[in-house]
Amino acid sequence: MEKINSPEEYIERHEAWKNLLTDLREALFATGLEEKMKWSIPTYCVDNKNVVGLAAFKEYCGLWFFYGSILEDPLQVLQNTQEKTKHMRHWKFYPGDKIPKAAIVQYVIEAAEKVDLAPKPAKAKKAEVPALLKETLAKDPALKAKFSALTPFKQKEYCEHIAGAKQEKTKLSRLEKIIPMISAGIGLHDKYRNC
Repeated sequence: MEKINSPEEYIERHEAWKNLLTDLREALFATGLEEKMKWSIPTYCVDNKNVVGLAAFKEYCGLWFFYGSILEDPLQVLQNTQEKTKHMRHWKFYPGDKIPKAAIVQYVIEAAEKVDLAPKPAKAKKAEVPALLKETLAKDPALKAKFSALTPFKQKEYCEHIAGAKQEKTKLSRLEKIIPMISAGIGLHDKYRNC
């Protein structure tokens, strides 16, 4: 996926949602939040903390409230983004919807005021290194040092990648694939991350 560098470029690339995205963006300007590009989407922040993002999808566009779970939601418009998502909430808009700018401003201002009350992410448990990877690291001190230098998140990705295979031959194939990546100091999915 090619990186998008500005809100204007984001809106242009989502032609089907251009009018709704433009109206949503205007409502967000009224809140006084700082507009930034993060993860190639327009994101609105206060004190460098994410409050809300502007997003377009195949069937709808809308606002992503990073900590929407702590908002009062008097209009009952916020929806959980996924079953496993704890705090992020969507406010979805479909073709032909009218943008309720005053209500959006109220929601966004409440979200900005509560940004410091946002729940802190649970500390991730240290990844359990699968036996096959553990044996390989024990045999190669340089590889072990490179693995240890990776962030805990990247270590966990590698561990889950090996542990997630059901067959031994798949585990061996995956191990063979990741050894050069670990040696290079890159994460399993780094090529898909664009920011």
